[in-house]
Amino acid sequence: MMSGHSRQRAAGMLAGALLLTATACGSGTAAAPRGAPQVLAAIYPLQWLTEQVGGPDLTVKSLTAAGVEPHDLELGPQQMADLEDATLTVYIKGVQPAVDEAVAEDSSFDAATAVSTIPAGEHEEHEGGEAAHEHEVSYDPHIWLDPSRFATVATKLGERLAAADPAHAQGYKDRAATTAAALTTLDQEFTKGLAGCSAKTMITAHEAFGYLADRYKLKQVGITLDPESEPSPARIAEVAELAKAEKVTTVFTETLVSPKVAEVLAGEAGARTAVLDPLESKPAGDYLSAMRGNLQTLKTALGCTS
Repeated sequence: MMSGHSRQRAAGMLAGALLLTATACGSGTAAAPRGAPQVLAAIYPLQWLTEQVGGPDLTVKSLTAAGVEPHDLELGPQQMADLEDATLTVYIKGVQPAVDEAVAEDSSFDAATAVSTIPAGEHEEHEGGEAAHEHEVSYDPHIWLDPSRFATVATKLGERLAAADPAHAQGYKDRAATTAAALTTLDQEFTKGLAGCSAKTMITAHEAFGYLADRYKLKQVGITLDPESEPSPARIAEVAELAKAEKVTTVFTETLVSPKVAEVLAGEAGARTAVLDPLESKPAGDYLSAMRGNLQTLKTALGCTS
């Protein structure tokens, strides 16, 4: 059994040697041929995107299991072994400190380097009075929540894979173009759907939706900067007052975060709650369907007529 694994790993390394500098993000379900490059994706959106662009020419595995809060990820022996064996690890620096520390620079790709970024929020304070920083970076790492930026990542990924693996160049280019087109269509749906809204303020469980707000001219107000932080009573009162002043009807909770704080705030503000998925874990459908679900949730909450 071990000798077979060793032969397969050696073949994979030979076939994937050209991919050490390739860019990738995505989810893989199609069976790749024996010896195909082995790619790790740190979180679900990157896993999804890698499958779309890599198709049958890559084998893709996620570091974060479905239902696991990615910010809390601790790498076990199996994940560490996977990191050592992988041809490429695709991640976004600042999302998962454990991954940031473990990846090797020469066999990893930070997808945040493919797009322009926006500053991270820094409003929340710990009891000691120091600003809370979810991330070890100065920018907001949730780039996948802007379909237009994600389309750019798809395009750059296709170009890099085509250059690194010429034998499959046309497949990478074709799939990258198809994926970018699908994401551009999604972007257009968001632009149209959120153009005629009576409200522009999104109150979210944590500040995950900065890129979405930036792209579609909305205002994000996070109860906390990150999902691990407990907001102070003063912060809850502050956001509740803002919600009343701006006639916010909905406070958004998340799929992997307890809704209790958001429910308390909604009660104080006379608002309801609704789930807005940050797509940090695999949804019931896929990236596109979950984002379209988010669009419908936002249109209802913000009173959009388009």
